[in-house]
Amino acid sequence: MLTASQKLFNRIKRQTGKAIADFDLIEQGDRIAVGISGGKDSYTLLHILEALRKRAPVKFELIAINIDSGFPGYKTKLIEEHLQQHHFNYRMVVTGSYQIIEEKLRPGTSYCAFCARLRRGTLYAQAEKLNCNKIALGHHLDDFIETLLLNQFYGGTLAAMSAKLRADNGKHTVIRPFVYVEEKEIQEYSHLQKFPIVHCSCPVVGLTNQKRQQMKQLVNNLAKEIPEIRNSMINSIGNVQSRHLLDQKLTKES
Repeated sequence: MLTASQKLFNRIKRQTGKAIADFDLIEQGDRIAVGISGGKDSYTLLHILEALRKRAPVKFELIAINIDSGFPGYKTKLIEEHLQQHHFNYRMVVTGSYQIIEEKLRPGTSYCAFCARLRRGTLYAQAEKLNCNKIALGHHLDDFIETLLLNQFYGGTLAAMSAKLRADNGKHTVIRPFVYVEEKEIQEYSHLQKFPIVHCSCPVVGLTNQKRQQMKQLVNNLAKEIPEIRNSMINSIGNVQSRHLLDQKLTKES
């Protein structure tokens, strides 16, 4: 009989496999850099992709990349020990991003946005150095929904994330195989597996993501009355009725 952890793993694997098939995320010969932060999402993604790799009809490679931004207290050793224990191919990259942020951040600008931009640049550079053509990130279904709401409420745009997107540098393709996986499933699996969770140690963590937490709470509240709201919302992102929107460019084209 399968354990609770095995059943959950299989369910997440099926959802991930469906996303890979639906959006053509992985192809023959791909060399994929998997961003590993030390959080539940990236650990789970790496283990799921490795399980799929072993039985996939196409051959592809995985390389886990961890980026240490230099925040005091960031426990990279725990992450590396886990990667070694499970025999993953990996690279640990140390940067001076923390010092750069402290020196260059201008008043009124986003600490997290600046940090993310530096981390993204380092990840792209490492992917190129390691001859990776794709970069896999652990964004899950809830991230897609929350981003959709944030853009609507605060940005005035109808946009979320893409499961497959050409990177800003034009050289890599960013893939998000967890588009169909709910955060609660990843959270439960991570807990059952006792992954060595490592927090980023950012000095402003918890202060800059309040808007996203509001979106998360909004969806949680609505889910009490509409149990299928997450599936409905993720389906809506892929079922755009452009004739019934107000984009003037589309109106002029039609």
